[in-house]
Amino acid sequence: MTTTARTTNWFIPVKQAVCTCRILMHSTFAFGLSLAFLGITEPVDAQSKQGTQPVLGVRSAKIIQVGGLQFKDLNKNGTLDKYEDWRLPASERSQDLLTKMSVEEKVGFMLISTSRLKNDWSFEAPKNKESISSDFNEDDLVAGMNMFTRKPLPTPIMNAAGTTKAVTQYHLRHFILRANVSARMTAEWANKLQTLCESQPLGIPAIVASNPRNHVTSTAAIGTSVGKTVFSSWPGELGLSAMRDLKLTREFADIARQEWAAVGLRKGYMYMADLATEPRWQRVDGTFGEDANWAAQMITQVVLGFQGTKLSPTSVALTTKHFPGGGAGKDGQDPHFDWGKTEVFPGGMLENNLIPFKAAIAAGTSAMMPYYSLPVGTQYEPIAYAYNRAVIHDLLRTKLGFKGIINSDTGPIEMMPWGAENLSINERYKRTLEAGVNLYSGTANPANLLETVKTGMVDMKLIDESVVRLLNEKFELGLFENPYVDEDAAERIVGNAQFQERANLALRKSIVLLRNEAKLLPLKAKTKVYFETYQKRNGAPASGAGEVYTKNDSKYPVDFVKTPEEADVILLWIAPGSKSLFASDGSPLELSLSKNAVDVNYVNTLTAKKPTILAINYTNPWVISEVYNADTQRNLQGVLATFGTTPDALLDIVTGKFKPSGKMPFTTPVSDAAVANQLEDVPGNKEGAAYALFKFGEGLSY
Repeated sequence: MTTTARTTNWFIPVKQAVCTCRILMHSTFAFGLSLAFLGITEPVDAQSKQGTQPVLGVRSAKIIQVGGLQFKDLNKNGTLDKYEDWRLPASERSQDLLTKMSVEEKVGFMLISTSRLKNDWSFEAPKNKESISSDFNEDDLVAGMNMFTRKPLPTPIMNAAGTTKAVTQYHLRHFILRANVSARMTAEWANKLQTLCESQPLGIPAIVASNPRNHVTSTAAIGTSVGKTVFSSWPGELGLSAMRDLKLTREFADIARQEWAAVGLRKGYMYMADLATEPRWQRVDGTFGEDANWAAQMITQVVLGFQGTKLSPTSVALTTKHFPGGGAGKDGQDPHFDWGKTEVFPGGMLENNLIPFKAAIAAGTSAMMPYYSLPVGTQYEPIAYAYNRAVIHDLLRTKLGFKGIINSDTGPIEMMPWGAENLSINERYKRTLEAGVNLYSGTANPANLLETVKTGMVDMKLIDESVVRLLNEKFELGLFENPYVDEDAAERIVGNAQFQERANLALRKSIVLLRNEAKLLPLKAKTKVYFETYQKRNGAPASGAGEVYTKNDSKYPVDFVKTPEEADVILLWIAPGSKSLFASDGSPLELSLSKNAVDVNYVNTLTAKKPTILAINYTNPWVISEVYNADTQRNLQGVLATFGTTPDALLDIVTGKFKPSGKMPFTTPVSDAAVANQLEDVPGNKEGAAYALFKFGEGLSY
């Protein structure tokens, strides 16, 4: 393999192939995806060894030759500085670069902001229907929008700057990309961003983060999940957990890593180590379920799959959320809102929350994100976790030994400063810095943080320590050597057939068979099936039928019919339409189907007509007693649980093409009364025998 440095003529096919291979190779290359698939025949080491020339991605920097080796002259001074010397450890390079950064550059480096593609309306409505392009938005600060209500704010609080302004004037080098566009467009945008950063005085590259992009989900929203994308499509996080397959979980993470790295996404705002102990919480479907020990095993495999055993030029760095666990909000409400800011521990199980986070630390997660909640009924001060030194510094840093980046959630300074409302903006920055926050999400303008620093309110040592942690991550990811991606390869890699084949296996393994009365399943050949998928939007009329599935294409041994009267068996797949997280208004959260966009009378009338297989898509542990009870069970002869999957996957299960193997990732309550009486921090499998309809770990097969 050639080790010559990349020149400014980036788009040379041979050099693209070398770069592509270097980005994609990993210590374990999932499922034997061949280099021939990428059009590459030359093997490449996954990580440069000490003294071994790495591939350099260069657009404007000059190349320095030293002892037959090549280095990027990022600060354009004609000499090899320590931070430009890839032979040195990250810590030494970071300390050297720190001495060259101004206060303004350091402060800008501590912000991570949403970056906008031109005509990308991620958190405000478009003024016209133009298509998204990969050109930079050169405008000044976008008018402030509350990302959780989509309503204008009186001042620009949750904001994004035009990318050029963010890089050149505000010195930002951390960005969140929320746009959902093609692989090529994302790769093009990432390369343009890195080219801009390389042209700046110190040549510090950017790192681009995203929320999850690889899951079937009905609850996608800004700040939680991007939703359906061009990336390989896997079960939701609960579905991954339901597979009970740690090896396939690791493969999922490794595949997603390859896709993300191919387009220039090198940081994940994911995954949630929170526990689903409060069934009403609207973020349950982002967790791996209620059991702390199982969630710990899941998060371990996810971190290792994305990052490897340590960060390297092939890794995607993860930000594990939301320390020390946000699943015990009072009455299930969420701390994005004032009415949900309190996290309670009536069962005294805060320590249980920590088990998955300890696993993430042991696996080497690059960053941790504290939630907005303020704890009540614990030894800790009732102030939001980002402000809570006893939680962030004493517990996370000192007791648990976490050495990585502490990344605030979006907006704890201006929008969700629970327990710190009476402090000024500068005092809030001071308090959170002293608690241990290193990277602030939610604003693109460093003015307030800069004022806090320049007026001497905080020890400059806190700023320097934060900058070094952030620099270490970039050096370890190899971004200073080569932050660029191959745009052609991105199109070939993202969502390719081999990756989706593995995802399709996971979609099937995630389905749980809970009841199979009279062994109705799997359905016999030539069975006439009426298959209806029922999903209504919360707040809209729930009456009437859902979508009827009639297309067979000879894939299944059964015959699909258009009406229940023609059928031998009804297959009804219900996806309750819960109120979205960011549509919350503080009213009580309920889990009954009738409160979540399901017309119970319609369902019961339908299922009374013929023997029925009922499938429920669980984003929360729904109470299904309105449709599954003593009166209806004689006709409901099969019950299945899904957690973000496809009709084809479900049909493969019910027709026997694939044997069910999934297990429930949480306990479902038997009634509304059981929900009202449960303890927010206690998992359902510890709530007592009278609590459960379907138990954690339950699942049948054929």
